[in-house]
Amino acid sequence: MNAFLYRNGELCAENVPVSTLAEQYGTPLYVYSRNHLREQFRALARAMGAVRPLLCYSVKANANGAVIRTLLDEGAGLDVVSGGELYRGLRAGADPARVVFAGVGKTRDEIEYALRQGILFFTVESEPEAARIAECASRLRLIGRVAFRVNPDVDPKTHAYISTGKKENKFGLDLERVARACDEAARRPGLEIVGLHLHIGSQILSPQPFADALIKVRELCRALARRFPTFRHLDLGGGLGIQYRPDQTPPAPEAFAAAVVPLVEDLGLAIVMEPGRCLVGNAGLLVCRVQYVKDGQVKRFVVVDAGMNDLIRPALYEAYHEIVPVAQRDGTRPADVVGPICESSDFFAQDRELPEVVQNDLLAIRGAGAYGFAMASRYNSRPLPAEVMVDGDRAWLVRERETWEDLVRLEKL
Repeated sequence: MNAFLYRNGELCAENVPVSTLAEQYGTPLYVYSRNHLREQFRALARAMGAVRPLLCYSVKANANGAVIRTLLDEGAGLDVVSGGELYRGLRAGADPARVVFAGVGKTRDEIEYALRQGILFFTVESEPEAARIAECASRLRLIGRVAFRVNPDVDPKTHAYISTGKKENKFGLDLERVARACDEAARRPGLEIVGLHLHIGSQILSPQPFADALIKVRELCRALARRFPTFRHLDLGGGLGIQYRPDQTPPAPEAFAAAVVPLVEDLGLAIVMEPGRCLVGNAGLLVCRVQYVKDGQVKRFVVVDAGMNDLIRPALYEAYHEIVPVAQRDGTRPADVVGPICESSDFFAQDRELPEVVQNDLLAIRGAGAYGFAMASRYNSRPLPAEVMVDGDRAWLVRERETWEDLVRLEKL
């Protein structure tokens, strides 16, 4: 589904003109399509229907409560990586028994909070982490359900910063070590070995790396299921990519399912998945306003009121985001689209063919629904932007724009 289309030369979010939203709520402004979220979730659920997975939305991609609530209403569980994300999910109405808790650095406070809530299981990254969960569970007289994360040493063919399943990455344990770690953990009071987890990376544009990883772990799953009667889950993680560039063709949900379902449906395990970007990435725009057009000695700079503090992906990964004018214009000209932050890395596009724009024009940065606001900061003391959710011809403010007073509210002079 493409929720952001031009109608009579005007970019719309579903049925609402983006310019109307910008005038009402100001810029920079994140705009989300509720129906895009619904359709992406339903498409993945349909494609994977043969194994009826628990689709645990990866909250780190976009933690806005309205986004979480929309996906919970579709039947999602949640994948969280911090106590704060768990709190957000529960506030939005999540059933803790449908929540999995990942992350390499869980603190005692986070573990105890999750144990008290009764989450489905922890994804465990190391033996010391398993020992800590056992200690916390025993002290609380509860059971910590754990699924060790296996690192299958598969190259997902994605950016090095978002590759997580190679042996040089910090995540998980190798195949032999996982088996030993499960044996050791099973001897600890307060723990149950309930499954295996793998997540090889993010923004993966082929189903083959997922299949390669599953081929490596199938026999380990069978061996662990024989050894531990509580072993009943296989968590496939997330990582399905989306289209950022016009020439990218991410796998359709049906293609992903065709590659992985035959490798898991005979294991007799409950399948968990952790989709994030593929649900929310193209459900979002970052709308900004042109402040100045500056012709330098060798380049033209389009200076906008959003910056790397609002959307850091281009600065962090040199990530590509399509940028379009809110009001269609003829003709193009190469330019850099840059923000107001005092860093040379504060750009959204470099040497990009863009429509001719002038001061006060509105631009929309596509593909901003995932790792956009979620990674935003207040660098240069710039308040966080507002967020709006659109559903058909209606729009709601789902996060107010911060004020200067908000920047210092918790400080003491």
